[in-house]
Amino acid sequence: MFEIIRYTPDRAEEWNQFVAQSKNGTFLFHRSYMDYHSDRFEDHSLLFYRDSQLYALLPANEWGQVFYSHQGLTYGGLVMGSEATTAHVIELFTLWRHYLSERGFQRVVYKAIPWIYHQLPAEESLYAMWRVFDARLVERDVSSTIVLARPLKWKKDRRHGLKVAQSQKVETGVGTDFASFWQILSENLQTRHGVRPVHSLDEILLLHQRFPDHIVLFEARKEGRLLGGCVVYLTSQVVHTQYIAATPEGKRLGVVNAIVDEILRTYPHTLYLDFGKSTETHSDVLNESLIYQKEGFGARAVCYDTYEWEV
Repeated sequence: MFEIIRYTPDRAEEWNQFVAQSKNGTFLFHRSYMDYHSDRFEDHSLLFYRDSQLYALLPANEWGQVFYSHQGLTYGGLVMGSEATTAHVIELFTLWRHYLSERGFQRVVYKAIPWIYHQLPAEESLYAMWRVFDARLVERDVSSTIVLARPLKWKKDRRHGLKVAQSQKVETGVGTDFASFWQILSENLQTRHGVRPVHSLDEILLLHQRFPDHIVLFEARKEGRLLGGCVVYLTSQVVHTQYIAATPEGKRLGVVNAIVDEILRTYPHTLYLDFGKSTETHSDVLNESLIYQKEGFGARAVCYDTYEWEV
């Protein structure tokens, strides 16, 4: 029999230990990451116990009568251990349906964890949500991913950009100058899209301090000047480019190409390099120039799916 317990801070250690041993969890589900913006969301994360043993977790928040798999995370579906089975997850979802109904929730929005982040196959919840809730796909964002064991050849313009950076003696490597990079990033986003980075400088510094082995800044410099950079999120098998930007001079010198080359050479044994989404406006708009750049490095499509159902 399953039992559902709403998360409280006194369960943080138990939560974090389960994430670390799960088959599809990443450091984004660690409470020290999730809770950095706890003031923005009313947390309603759940722990599922089977025969008194922790069986699964669901990072989540509530907004009115809507239950979200956590809005503050890029993805955030059911986190399971290696013992999770399809039949048990159906049973879990059936009990969860009663839990939601008893508390007056009318709708659920569920962001699945993309398969590239799974250490073992972990799509039991995708079947269970269809079986129990008759869930429907409401958003499908497209990301671009390189399989590092089978990399495709870079397109001509990407190769040319790398040669330009090399000929101009652009130096790349891991750095710590988040403040200077954040200025470059913020100016890029404001000029091109009229927006700011999702994380403030103080927030990314805090998260880097908490997860120095998982959040890393790559820099590109010429004669000491910072011309561009990339913040990567490292999980057990994915290198994810969270932020990437360059100055006007850096763009002319092809520093983004040099940074990507440096990342590929730094993590040769990781399974995937994921460049992130190129879709906008709830998946309806494809940023073709952005995805062209990513596909130029040999990346191909991986979907980030969001599902919805009425309770």
